[in-house]
Amino acid sequence: MGIILIMPLQMIPVTESSVQVSNAEQYGSLPLPIDVAGSFDKACGLNAVLLRLFKQERWHMSLGWTSMQRDRQPEVMDQPGLDPAEHDRALQGLRRINGISRCVPGLFRQFESLACENPSTQLSVLELACGGGDTAIELAALARRRDLNLSFQACDLNPEAVRIARRNVARSDSCVGVFVADALDPSASKQFDVVYCTLFAHHLDPPDVVRLLTGMAARARQLVIVDDLIRSRLGYSLAWMGTRLLSRSWVVHHDGPLSVKAAFTPTEILDLASQAGLRGCVLERTWPERYRLCWRPH
Repeated sequence: MGIILIMPLQMIPVTESSVQVSNAEQYGSLPLPIDVAGSFDKACGLNAVLLRLFKQERWHMSLGWTSMQRDRQPEVMDQPGLDPAEHDRALQGLRRINGISRCVPGLFRQFESLACENPSTQLSVLELACGGGDTAIELAALARRRDLNLSFQACDLNPEAVRIARRNVARSDSCVGVFVADALDPSASKQFDVVYCTLFAHHLDPPDVVRLLTGMAARARQLVIVDDLIRSRLGYSLAWMGTRLLSRSWVVHHDGPLSVKAAFTPTEILDLASQAGLRGCVLERTWPERYRLCWRPH
């Protein structure tokens, strides 16, 4: 049985300078994890259709799709006492969703560019709020395949997440180091060349986002990256559908749409970065309804 969505959309062309679209073709040959590849396209073809519309036609969907009040509600993944099996199942679902979003190739492009600037030096990379560690593991594997001299560490405040991440590292035969640490407290952490986080900022209130960015800037010698969701009605719709197509976890079904409602708009995150003292940030809007904020110390 099929589902047909009929939506009257007003399409407004935008200029090349007003929106940045990541160059997916440059890393289009990078393999997705086996349990991710093609699953979204095979389910309904929506990913390919909307991505083509977003990149090639460069239209912007108005219809009020971009206007959405921020509403941060408690998410199940943030609560203590979540059953470890449910926690693990939810992290597996997030891994599939992140694979479809092509988050890793976009991050890797930044690391590769920095490594080319410093070919004789090993670059140290730290991921904050790493969850199951899948992003760091995949980035480390890509760096190894490209023969880049990068070392990866990942941390999370939740000991259960760290336990799962260490298990995933062992299963992947990866060299990523994983430890327990608070992303909002940089005092106990040494400095790294690159500090990044994905899908974490939307869990925080604005003052804590400023704390996060200030701490990331203190930890990073060369580059800070924040990759997260954009709050919009389009993003909410994609999250609702995507979580149900890509995961059987009720936690993912519940938390995914809530994450979009709690996310920041590009304008908001740039303002928070300015409050944290991160001047000259570059924000790239990426598929599907995500942003990647990059900052380098001057």
